[in-house]
Amino acid sequence: MGNRNRIAVLHGVNLDQLAVRPSEHYGQLSFDELERQIGEYASELGLQCRFFQTNHEGEFVEHLHSLAGMADAIILNPGAWTHYAWSLHDALELTGLPAVEVHLSDVSKREEWRQLSVISDVCIATVSGKGVQGYREALSLLRAQLGQ
Repeated sequence: MGNRNRIAVLHGVNLDQLAVRPSEHYGQLSFDELERQIGEYASELGLQCRFFQTNHEGEFVEHLHSLAGMADAIILNPGAWTHYAWSLHDALELTGLPAVEVHLSDVSKREEWRQLSVISDVCIATVSGKGVQGYREALSLLRAQLGQ
């Protein structure tokens, strides 16, 4: 079957605006720096990442639909869609791939509406409030899940 090491990293709404979002929640990294750091973590673990970001929910869903045969696992940070976009839940479930939900900020300690995740039940884990290090943790979890 070959090496199962392809990780799709999907970022949703407003993540491309990290540089102008409140640093107390999201840290100091720009979006490009975030993706570069995730890529470095992946390389250290022998994983290959392919990145995708959109501010359009339908595009996010379509990208999830396209992952069959293209990825072995998924890391996703849908941004605010996490809390209400059931379309993402269904599309993620359809992939049949192991997935980890990641949030830069600790959503459990923020506004009440941010504490609901409509995708957590179709993910093997949720990592929240660890900044960019949360992606390293997610990559490690997926590496173990894939038997690497």
